This record gives sequence, structure tokens and C-alpha cells, in this order.
Amino acid sequence: MNNISFGQYVPGNSWIYKLDPRLKILLTIVLIVVIFLIPNIWGMLIALGTFALIFISTRIPVLKVLSGIKGVLFLLLFTLVLQLAYTKGTSQTLLYTFHMSIGLWQLLICLGLLMIYFFTKKYIKFKFLYLLVILFLGFNILWNNPFEKFSWDFNLIWTNFDFDVYQEGAIKSGFILIRILLMIGITSLLTISTMSTDINNGIEAILSPLKLIKIPVGVFAMLISLTLRFIPTLISETRKIMNAQASRGVDFNEGNLKDKINQIISLLVPMFVISFKRAEDLSNAMEARGYIIGAKRTKIDELKLRWRDYLCLIIVLGFLGVTIWSMIYYA
Repeated sequence: MNNISFGQYVPGNSWIYKLDPRLKILLTIVLIVVIFLIPNIWGMLIALGTFALIFISTRIPVLKVLSGIKGVLFLLLFTLVLQLAYTKGTSQTLLYTFHMSIGLWQLLICLGLLMIYFFTKKYIKFKFLYLLVILFLGFNILWNNPFEKFSWDFNLIWTNFDFDVYQEGAIKSGFILIRILLMIGITSLLTISTMSTDINNGIEAILSPLKLIKIPVGVFAMLISLTLRFIPTLISETRKIMNAQASRGVDFNEGNLKDKINQIISLLVPMFVISFKRAEDLSNAMEARGYIIGAKRTKIDELKLRWRDYLCLIIVLGFLGVTIWSMIYYA
């Protein structure tokens, strides 16, 4: 629960906070499109460097964005291994061949490492780094067979195989990793630098043409805004419930399947009660302030584009144009 930063607004006074929320939403969509249109790894590296420079200029705490990446570290690791294993090339692009073997002793040691990990991970602060160490040790056991130098009769080797790493696999894995990181970073910049009310106003303004076909744009925008607003609130409440349950002896990391189901139920039931209570308090507060579904609403601050908005729009459209040109050129 501590790894999720999506929807958490961080106060600031840099240039990104002063942009029009309508423009920030549109630019986020355009930049995600640009990321998916980049044709090669060099373009992705340039995009990563550009994003790093933009992020530095926003003066947003780097830990806020990195905390959003923690939740997808396992996905990044899985993507890396999958691309290295299944992307093949030619003999000229072969980077390295790992001669692997699986036998009785390798299997027993790998199972022992997994048991050590599951029984000791709750005492380790950096669990992902600890997992990487365990996986690295297991990989070395399969790669550098420590039992080959012994002539034991029971030194069983069941199978030998080669794990080939090609240049194409390394490039493709890096390409996908950078793409995922950029998408998380760009969306995090939007939610971190924009209040939920501004996101609501921006979405409503962008979708305003749909009013011509009788679609309740204001209601949809309010629903999206409330959803983004309550993500960090529900995460905070979940953390409090888990701490309260832990003080009563509940361990969410241990136990068999039946125990885990009971632990999840003990977490979900109070979460539903708190969610309904929060929704009821919110509806009462909105009614007390005169909110009527579907009624025309006025705003204290009218959205207006300024020179910095036009400058950012021109720069992002320039990125889009260069990306489309590079796609045509490399095609």
C-alpha cells in the first residue's frame, strides 16, 4: 500500500503547477501516444533523457515518482527476463550463452533459497532487492554447477540446456522497460501536480462537446474526479486497518490458504463499511453546498490559456511531429 502514489497531489509552485488543467490532460494523452509511436531504442533513450530534464525543472520530489514505480518492479523484472529468453537473433548478434544444468542438488538448493526467502522476507525492509539477491543466487547455482568437480555417483544431472542472450533481446527488453517507466512518470506528473478539482474541471471542459448529444459530461467528470480523489484516502484507510489487525496478531504475509482468505475478509469488511460511510458523508456535504446532479454550475476560477500553455503545446506537438517523421524515415 505504500507503493502507490497515483492520485496524491503534492503542493508546489513550479511551472507545471501553473499550466491549465485542460492542457495538462491533453498533453499527457499526446505524450503517451508519442511514447507508443517511438520506433527504436535510440528514440526511447532520447525521450527518457528529455523526461528527466523536464522532471528536474518541475522541482517535484523524486521519491514521489519512484514510489509509484515500486509497485511495478516485479512486472519490469518479469518483462526483462521474458524478452531476454524468447527474443532470438542471429549468430552474429549473440551476446552470451549461459550453459545451464538442472539436477537433484540444484533443485534442492533452489527450493532451500525460496524457503529462506519466504520465511525471512518479513524481516527485510527492501524486499525487492532481497528477491533479486535470491534469484541471482539461484541463477548462479543453475549456471555454475558447483557439483561438477565431484565424482559422486549420486551427483544427478537431469538435463543441460543453453540460455542464449541476443542483442535483439537486450534492446527489446530495454525498449519496453523505458516505455513502462515513461508512462508511469508522465501520468504521475499529472496527478501529483494537479488537484482533483482542477482535473474535474479539465475533464468537463474537454468533454463539453458531448453535451450536444445529451451526454451528462459534468456527472462523468465528477465521478472521475472523486475516484482519483479517493484512491489515496482508501489506501490510507487500508493501511490503518492492516496496522490495527497486525496489532491483534494478524499476519497478512503468513498462513495457509484458509488463513489468508480469513485475513482478506477481515480487511475487506471494514473497508466496505468505511467506503460507504465516506460516500454518505460526501453526499451530505455536497447537498449542504447546493450541489444538484445535472444542474448548471458556476466556477470561481475560469480556465484560461496563457503564454506558457501555448509554449508547452507547441513543444509537445513538435515532439509528436518529430516522432511521426522518424517513424516514416525508419520505415
